[in-house]
Amino acid sequence: MDFNISGKLFDFERGFRMAFDKETGFSPDLPTGKRYVSDMRGMYLDSEAEKALIEGGNPLVYEFHSMPAPEIAGDMCFGCSIVYPGKVGDEYYMTRGHFHTIVDTAEVYYCLSGHGYMLCENAEGDWNAHELTAGNAVYVPKRYAHRSICVGTAEPLVTFYVFRADAGHDYGTIETKGFRKLMVERDGKPAVIDNPRWGK
Repeated sequence: MDFNISGKLFDFERGFRMAFDKETGFSPDLPTGKRYVSDMRGMYLDSEAEKALIEGGNPLVYEFHSMPAPEIAGDMCFGCSIVYPGKVGDEYYMTRGHFHTIVDTAEVYYCLSGHGYMLCENAEGDWNAHELTAGNAVYVPKRYAHRSICVGTAEPLVTFYVFRADAGHDYGTIETKGFRKLMVERDGKPAVIDNPRWGK
């Protein structure tokens, strides 16, 4: 029971609460955006496998919440990301990945369920891949691009994220250059390889 609340769902002046399923990440209060293989066109290394998937039904890769937060310094934006199991060729399903427009922005991801990785890299070339399992949180530091990758075969990777509401998203840099590293399956396990198309 709440007391002395406005009743407004997204009341960024006085506060609000939302429901999220602790396993699936879905919320009855906020619909999700959806990204299919066709929305990721050109982001996977194996273009022939990508084309075959699109022509064969165009499966759903991931969903995410897009909160209507005011882009004002001091406010926070939060929601869930749900990346489904699957591969394009031998490359795991992943989110598009992004820098923040305000590059000095950190972000926190808390894993609710599933198994995956947070792949991070900065403009200077440093990179890392943090494993995500239920109950673990990853701190993505400022100036690092990041993407979520599901390496499980049975259940989605579900993460809850929080970042400053005025941070913005820079997807264009990743769409143009890609990530330096890719996560692929090798001998039944996740492996990180160089992206031969990076920057080209």
